Amino acid sequence: MLWGLLALSLPSTAFSSPFQVPLSFQPTPATLPVANSTESFWIHTPGANLLANEGSTGPLTQDADICIIGSGMTGVSAAYHLANAVDEFALKDVKAVVLEAREFCSGATGRNGGHLTPYSFSNFLQYESDFGTLEAVKSLQLENRTAMAIVDLINKNEWNDIVDLVPGGHISLISSAEQLVSLKAEYLAAKKAGLDVGDVEWISEESVKETYGASYPAVKAPAFNLWPLKFVTQLYLLANSSAPNFSLALHTHTPVTSVVPLPSSYDRKWNLHTPRGPIHCSYVLHASNAYASHLLPQFTPGRDREMGIIPTRGQIVAVRADTPINDSWRASWGFPDYYWFPRPTSSNASANPLVILGGGRETIGGPTFEQFETNDSVVNKDVGEALRAFLPRTFEGMFKDGEDPVMEWTGIMGYTSTKDPFVGPVIEETPSSSNVAATEQHASASQFISAGYNGHGMPRAFSCAEAVAGMIIATLRNDKTWSVPEWLPKRYLTWNNQN
Repeated sequence: MLWGLLALSLPSTAFSSPFQVPLSFQPTPATLPVANSTESFWIHTPGANLLANEGSTGPLTQDADICIIGSGMTGVSAAYHLANAVDEFALKDVKAVVLEAREFCSGATGRNGGHLTPYSFSNFLQYESDFGTLEAVKSLQLENRTAMAIVDLINKNEWNDIVDLVPGGHISLISSAEQLVSLKAEYLAAKKAGLDVGDVEWISEESVKETYGASYPAVKAPAFNLWPLKFVTQLYLLANSSAPNFSLALHTHTPVTSVVPLPSSYDRKWNLHTPRGPIHCSYVLHASNAYASHLLPQFTPGRDREMGIIPTRGQIVAVRADTPINDSWRASWGFPDYYWFPRPTSSNASANPLVILGGGRETIGGPTFEQFETNDSVVNKDVGEALRAFLPRTFEGMFKDGEDPVMEWTGIMGYTSTKDPFVGPVIEETPSSSNVAATEQHASASQFISAGYNGHGMPRAFSCAEAVAGMIIATLRNDKTWSVPEWLPKRYLTWNNQN
């Protein structure tokens, strides 16, 4: 039995990393995204990014009700939910603008994403120990809710072929007997708590070897994969056309360099500075994930203040399989510190598929490796070597050993000390020890954030953005009765998530 190719705990993949500050670290806000990023398969495949340079030239929007900083899953999901709410509440003439520093959807969602993999039961016992059973249940329910909301939108609008949706499930290879015992304990605890864990299949090492070609036991759970940029593109186009009283503009290659309050004599509250000129708006949503501290220094991680969002560089390769694969292999996959899936080959079922593989950084340098990095214009040689070696070693005969990938690139993810995102109004300082009601926190707010997904944004960001959009709409309506959605873990909220 080939237990333990890596002595890491499952599930780590790209989705969790402890918050550790090196002794030599000096707190520094994130930079803006670099202009010369490595070319990503998802973004730079010809014809993939229909909105790549939208609004980058010509007149700049100068006034809006809502400015959204970031055009990834969070920012565009927020725009979509704002449009729906404007229609639902019959609001009049609500103007929003999405601002992006580079090309459309060029952050971690567009560059690194693709795994729409909700945790069915993983991490349940740790959540339950840290936060109680109810919060543990919500943590996993949110992910399933998000995945199904995205899939339902795709099905409803017949985007399946456009976004390459694959409902193949997720197969996690298990690297040790201890991990198998631990995972089954998580599974049983989640079921006992009433979670719908879905159709989970435990697969023996012998069956995995026979069916898939790897010498590990595995667990398979419901999941999907897709082309994330193409989904976000369709979502933006839908948001821009679904509500007659909601106008939406997009300006790519328009970085926001500062957000400063306007004098009380102005109708708007905030002045957003960009190299192309200023934009005035009443509400700001920070959807820039790893780069949030560039504009919000209170999210800079530091030794004396752990609250923060840590930019962390992830690395991805696109590699060509050396053989055709059977249909059962067309899932998304995970192994400690690695995650991958094959691209669809519907036009030629016998073709050797392209496989998108990410991870490797913790294998090389541990959980803090590549933290505090915002430069995705380079790749790490050592991580690249680990990525090149992984698939040939794990699936003997299916991939050529030592062959260079078709493409290799990096993207910047945002991690937090709690491994939870920040969702809600931007709070300058930690609230007092008194129990401040949620309505008091959001009622007078005019800056909001949804960021810090710990490399696990696909099954989180869409719903987190929906919650923040609800807060913004409540303030627009002067409605002080906004309440926390039952599906949102309360610890995600900024007035609770202060580390």
